[in-house]
Amino acid sequence: MSPERQNPEVYSVSELTEKIKQLLEDRFDFVWVEGEISNFSTPASGHYYMVLKDEKAQIRSIMFRTQARYLKFLPENGMKVIAQGRITIYAPRGEYQIVLDYLEPMGVGALAVAFEQLKKKLAGQGIFDEAIKKPLPFLPQRVAVITSPTGAAIRDFLKIIRRRFANLEIIVVPVRVQGEGAAAEIVEALDMVNRELKVDVIVLTRGGGSLEDLWSFNMEALAHAIRRSQVPVVSAVGHEIDLTIADLAADFRAPTPSAAAELLVVEKETLLNRINETRDRLVSVMARSIKSLRQELDYLAKALRDPRKRLADTWIRLDELYATITRLMDLIVRERRIRLGTERRALLLQSPIRVVSSMKQRLDFQKRAFMAAISVRLHNKQMALEHIEKRITDLSPLSILRRGYSITRKLPLKTILKDVSNVRRGDQVQVLLSQGELECQVNKVKVDESM
Repeated sequence: MSPERQNPEVYSVSELTEKIKQLLEDRFDFVWVEGEISNFSTPASGHYYMVLKDEKAQIRSIMFRTQARYLKFLPENGMKVIAQGRITIYAPRGEYQIVLDYLEPMGVGALAVAFEQLKKKLAGQGIFDEAIKKPLPFLPQRVAVITSPTGAAIRDFLKIIRRRFANLEIIVVPVRVQGEGAAAEIVEALDMVNRELKVDVIVLTRGGGSLEDLWSFNMEALAHAIRRSQVPVVSAVGHEIDLTIADLAADFRAPTPSAAAELLVVEKETLLNRINETRDRLVSVMARSIKSLRQELDYLAKALRDPRKRLADTWIRLDELYATITRLMDLIVRERRIRLGTERRALLLQSPIRVVSSMKQRLDFQKRAFMAAISVRLHNKQMALEHIEKRITDLSPLSILRRGYSITRKLPLKTILKDVSNVRRGDQVQVLLSQGELECQVNKVKVDESM
């Protein structure tokens, strides 16, 4: 082996990684990459982690929070993008990656993507629901216009208002309508009008422009401020073809500032014409009503007779009614007296005194019959009891003993002896008499041969 091969230079892993890192960073310090986003994630640090890939390869990418906050849209998986950044190596894992400085969607601008993303998000929250939008008053007295005081929008708006209804009070709230911080000023103006000014309608307006110019009206904070407003909000931003988040969130959208003015107030001449037409219709209706009432009054006047004649007829009728009522009352009284006499006689027959006396007699009779039956029953039972007692006495062993008989029992078991087969000489026996008992010893047993 050559001296060079015999003593090769040996690198540590970290040294080799550092040299590769220097080579890559020196060679690819500024690159543009086209690819599709996958594995997108946003940890608590606020950095964006993702993989950029195509059909044949992929590379890890990271965009730090300081650059990510300038993006107008939120990257999503599957989104095709153009990215600019620097190639570097993450030494702890030995992986090469791109540190991104810039990112934009392919085919559409970043602002268009951000607009669609925010539109979808707010729609999901119900910010654009028609059911929660407030109606506009018919003829507002005070209108607050939040706009640039030097723009063409406010000039067009005031021109239409003066022509259609000159005495409408307009309060202009000056704000910036584009550029850094413009959205925050518009939100603060909305809250201030709700908090401090008593107006009937709020108008947000500005002239037309590019999507970048109108971007202050596409902020999420402004959409929430519009929905938070207690006063109806009309959005008149840009031209008719322009559409902003403020237009979608507002209670009503006007295509132009001039259209917003025409929407809020009708022409004074139109109002006067409507008032005159209403007055004419009211006069016509009142004339027809008066004519109808007059005809009804004439009819009633003809139908009305002399009140004295009607009063005389009433008196005669009253006399007839009095006679009829008197006659009916007499008839009713006689009928009620007859019915009362009949019920009185029936009541006497059913008098409680008579009923109680009759029941008392029946009770005494039944009591005597019951006592007699009980006496007979007791006498019969007594005789039967005496007969049974006599039979029991006659059958009692004691009666037999009193006639001179005795009962002999073998001791110690006291078994009654009926013959001599169970007795032996010397056995102890007990003899029961009618008066007392004897304990004896058997000296001799004699068997009756004739038995």
